[in-house]
Amino acid sequence: MHKFFVKEDQITNNQIIIIGKDVLHIKDVLRLNVGSKLQICNIINKENFICEICEVLKEKIKCNIIEKINSNQESNIHINIFQGVPKFEKMELIIQKNVELGASEITPVIMKRTVVKLDEKSKIKKIERWQKISETAAKQSKRDIIPKVNDFINIKDIIELANGYDLMLLAYEEEKYNTLKDEIGQLKKDEKLKIGIIIGPEGGLEKEEVDILKRNNIKVVTLGKRILRTETASIAMTSIIMYELE
Repeated sequence: MHKFFVKEDQITNNQIIIIGKDVLHIKDVLRLNVGSKLQICNIINKENFICEICEVLKEKIKCNIIEKINSNQESNIHINIFQGVPKFEKMELIIQKNVELGASEITPVIMKRTVVKLDEKSKIKKIERWQKISETAAKQSKRDIIPKVNDFINIKDIIELANGYDLMLLAYEEEKYNTLKDEIGQLKKDEKLKIGIIIGPEGGLEKEEVDILKRNNIKVVTLGKRILRTETASIAMTSIIMYELE
């Protein structure tokens, strides 16, 4: 059953109205019509409903609410991926897969070895595109939220945000001893936790950046003997953290 997100004002006592780009997707891509059933999530409070399409109009689709259902798709672990900006096809993969795995936010970070250069207008366009990728992945994986793709930040911004997290992790290929298992093993399972994952771009982080993060209580970890690509590292870390703590 296909899943869609709506806002509070699109829901009445017994009916939900779908508007915007989802109308074309339902009509022209999925080719659903009157009588087709959908799962619809209130993006504000995460309430989920099974609905049946009762009317298809040019700019909106009306659905009758059949039943309210309990959905428990979201984790007690809030993960924000602070991703050193790679080439854009890699960033799209990083967003898609981490949303599927349960990440709550993705934050693009401009680092010293970031190759891609963008002006402010281009940054806005990229964020809009990446947010659409997050939404598509959230629908596909039946999430109850659409993870937010935040605005571009830098290393100093990460330091300012660090106090708001239970644990901030930096994957670094030069670290040999402190493991991801060591760090997450100190956290209590089944608690609500906020974890940040910092990943460098294709060329990795410069030692100066790593030293700055270390001095500000970011935990540097190794991911093992093999060097992972930037698009692999966060996916591996999110998978392990969710498996161990969710």
